[in-house]
Amino acid sequence: MDRRIRKSREAIIEAFILLIAEKNFEQITINEIAERADVSRGTVYLHYTDKYDLLDQCIRTHFVQLIDSCLPCGEQALFPTEAALLYTFQYLDQHASFYAAALANKGVPGFRNRLQAVLLRGFDKQMDMSGINRKMDKGILVQFLAVAMTGMIEQLVTRATPYSAAELAEQVWALMERNQMVPQPQPVHR
Repeated sequence: MDRRIRKSREAIIEAFILLIAEKNFEQITINEIAERADVSRGTVYLHYTDKYDLLDQCIRTHFVQLIDSCLPCGEQALFPTEAALLYTFQYLDQHASFYAAALANKGVPGFRNRLQAVLLRGFDKQMDMSGINRKMDKGILVQFLAVAMTGMIEQLVTRATPYSAAELAEQVWALMERNQMVPQPQPVHR
């Protein structure tokens, strides 16, 4: 991508995130985004059809990066190792401005639900329903965990917790192990 195009897109996204942190999404206009990004309205429309397209692309980009941060090396489980969970929390910490603004702003259409859906799909794929979980309803357990993880993410990105990403990862990993949410090693058959 051309450097000028990349710079314009980055300025637009940064301006957009700042505006989301300040006001309701529905109140944000393309003019405000353009003014804050120091580009013309036409430049914004050159890259995005409207503010909904900008929001959607922003969310998609951040979710792809979020998923990539917790699925290193083509792993299949949502958080295959404690290190992957740590990388995920560090990624969230580094991009806290976006996630905090999107989670805090009630005007961002469906952001919390989309984040929970990503977590729900991941937990559903890896939940071990044997052992202590065998009498549980998988749907309820997975929903509970997705909502809980969304809450932990919100605590981290809004700085509502005194814990660092590393401390949070350690505690959440311990909870995941306790609830048989981490991928179990498969027995080796000889």
